[in-house]
Amino acid sequence: MDFFNYKDGSLHCEAVPAHVIASAVGTPCYVYSRATLVEHHRRSAEAFAAVNPLICYSVKSCGNLSVCRTLVECGAGMDVVSGGELFRARAAGAAPSTIVYAGVGKRDDEIGAALDAGIYLLNVESEEEFENIARIARARNVTCECALRINPDVDPHTHRFTTTGTKETKFGVDIERARAFFRSYGRDLHARLVGLHLHIGSPVYETAPYVEAVRKALALRDELMAEGFTVSVLDLGGGFAADYETGRSPAAADYARAIVPLLVPAVSAGLRIILEPGRSIAANAGILLTRVQYVKRSGDKTFAICDAGMNALLRPSHYDAFHFIWPTDPAPNFVPTRRTENPEIPGLVSMDVVGPLCETGDYLALDRSMPPVVRGDLLAIYTAGAYGMSMASRYNSSPLPAEVLVDGDKFSTVRRRETYEDLVAHER
Repeated sequence: MDFFNYKDGSLHCEAVPAHVIASAVGTPCYVYSRATLVEHHRRSAEAFAAVNPLICYSVKSCGNLSVCRTLVECGAGMDVVSGGELFRARAAGAAPSTIVYAGVGKRDDEIGAALDAGIYLLNVESEEEFENIARIARARNVTCECALRINPDVDPHTHRFTTTGTKETKFGVDIERARAFFRSYGRDLHARLVGLHLHIGSPVYETAPYVEAVRKALALRDELMAEGFTVSVLDLGGGFAADYETGRSPAAADYARAIVPLLVPAVSAGLRIILEPGRSIAANAGILLTRVQYVKRSGDKTFAICDAGMNALLRPSHYDAFHFIWPTDPAPNFVPTRRTENPEIPGLVSMDVVGPLCETGDYLALDRSMPPVVRGDLLAIYTAGAYGMSMASRYNSSPLPAEVLVDGDKFSTVRRRETYEDLVAHER
């Protein structure tokens, strides 16, 4: 799952104790394991090797330059959804030929930057967007390749905010419209429509929704090819789950076992496959370290008030998401053997783990069974590498956390903690 383990009763990231990192850089801070990033990319590549996919890491999950650079060194391309992410991908060393660009609201300047960079593929989400891309490409006298994002109308059984493959979402077009889309735009000379793109949601803990979506996409491709259109690329998106609880998520090999056999015939005939994993690579590769500031009792409730809240990790309050939280240096009888919402360990107490912000919704966990904690204890919030720092905010004028990358027995600060001066620098 990852390289965060308790050794001699103390949580380590690879070979470095978590409390050593917190003492050096302060809290809150994000800690990433390089070995976990590399291992998760390797597992994805090996699982889908039979269809030789271009694996484009989803930058939106965690865009730290050192994280992206690590994955580029592994051979990954980059999946971006904004001009800023395109800039990050290039800064991390990603070759333009390995970058795909999605997103429903690309501005003209963002499209222009993508065309100027010569990226591999623009994933198109609407008729107006395609017309705009074609217009900008024509004005620049360049040619770009595009894939149409389709909604296969598949229920991924995930949170409504991260369900993206049904007709009711803002993303892509339904299959009926896709046929008309190709008939209208499939022979444009400047924006060449060469592929299909889908992304059904995240996190998806089952393989069946992917099987249904891929079958629908392949059937549509066959129809379009029969009409004389070129559909040489199929981008399957991402959405593979991560282990927020030990053993909950399928492995990359499990997803591949269901998906790959559907693709092999078309790949053998020349179809190129793109995957866009983000969460499944980055989530378990990161933790958030936070310090308990106060323990407060009110009525029947106990609150552990920490220096990180929804400003540092939004997922619990925004998605009702579970993150395993545990002291980094617990008493010997409280060292966990697995990460679960209901640990069967005697002596745990129920508490709300909350942040310092002036917001009732500022929490990291509610009614959570944990070891007793006191002021000054260091807590680790697990599976925070994806959509943690990338969704962090400066609410209540809170400086953004530091980010640290661990490599074996060494660690380095890969984003310094913001200062108060940083908060106002753009306003002076």
